[in-house]
Amino acid sequence: MSINKYLSPINPDELGYHPSEYAITIGSTIKAYTPGTDLPTIPQGGLVLLGVGEDRGAENNAGCSLAPNEIRKYLYQLAQPKENANLIDLGNIILGQTADDTYYALSEVVAEVVGKDSTLILLGGSQDLTFAAYKGYERLNRIMNITTIDSRFDLEDNDEITSRTWLKNIIMQSPNYLFFHANVGYQTYFVGQNYIQLMDDLKFDAYRLGDVQNNLDRAEALIRNADLLSVDIGAVRQSDAPANGAPSPHGFYGEELCQMLRYAGKSDKTRCLGIFEENPMFDNHGQTAHMLAQGLWYFIEGFYSRPKDNPQIYPENCLHYYVTCEDMGLVINFYKGKQSDRWWVQVPCNNPELQEIYSNHLMLACTYADYQQCMNGDIPALWWRYFQRLNG
Repeated sequence: MSINKYLSPINPDELGYHPSEYAITIGSTIKAYTPGTDLPTIPQGGLVLLGVGEDRGAENNAGCSLAPNEIRKYLYQLAQPKENANLIDLGNIILGQTADDTYYALSEVVAEVVGKDSTLILLGGSQDLTFAAYKGYERLNRIMNITTIDSRFDLEDNDEITSRTWLKNIIMQSPNYLFFHANVGYQTYFVGQNYIQLMDDLKFDAYRLGDVQNNLDRAEALIRNADLLSVDIGAVRQSDAPANGAPSPHGFYGEELCQMLRYAGKSDKTRCLGIFEENPMFDNHGQTAHMLAQGLWYFIEGFYSRPKDNPQIYPENCLHYYVTCEDMGLVINFYKGKQSDRWWVQVPCNNPELQEIYSNHLMLACTYADYQQCMNGDIPALWWRYFQRLNG
């Protein structure tokens, strides 16, 4: 597949980047697609940056199309997080005549990058681009999980794909490649009770802002289970991230977002991260773009320090624990990374055909609290939701 026709180079002069005499920066080491150069080769298992300045699906946030280069301005100035970091910047998607055309182009690029087992960082643009990223996984025939960091569920009932309807449109796809969805940090006054009930009926998971802030370990497990992490900058409080058309006085702190992005970087499963809805027209001296650049720094740092403790891939790096659940007649297998102390639990599937289809989702990231809960005879809620989805 040739993706060159979908991409335009970035001009480093427009980023205002200047090399630092004090540190080796990301800007001085990144392999970027610039005028007069060939498109960088996407390596197997690499880390790739892509700008998508599409905002025709934005709800009350026109102007977020300007975000990709604005975030780059600050990201390029940051010190290289790891000596062996090998980051590639593919430039920006060429916008189509319609938003659907842009979705198609983006889905092709996502399929190309993820198909090489590389990890893609998307700089949006509006959050409806998550739908296009999903279509990229569909092109690969890959069942996937999506986790969102968002104050809302984006389930509004409208056939048009927008930043408030994209999740509903993914759910309505047939055949459907979404196995599980989790929301991190919704705020109840933005979410109707009917949508909370719908999330429960769909056997999806959602945690309120306060619950997550009191226990970031739960967010870590939900993020570690994601193939695709979609971040709406509106989930961060206005004082930390004013660059949004509909900011809220409440939300995550910038430091909390940075921590969660580091969780995503360290996940062996996450192959796509999308940063959406940052609008430079509402920013305060680049405050939000700078904060997001630092969050991406943590993602990159996490990516290059992945502990290789997924029991499905590295069983030798894990300790194995058995918990007998007499009420269900099951022995539940838990695993703990020897070096990372991260926890996993295996979810059984009784149907051999489904077991093959969902093989990448049978090992579920969890917390030590889930293990303790199971030891006390109480099945963890997240395990139960996965079990129901796998076994009907």
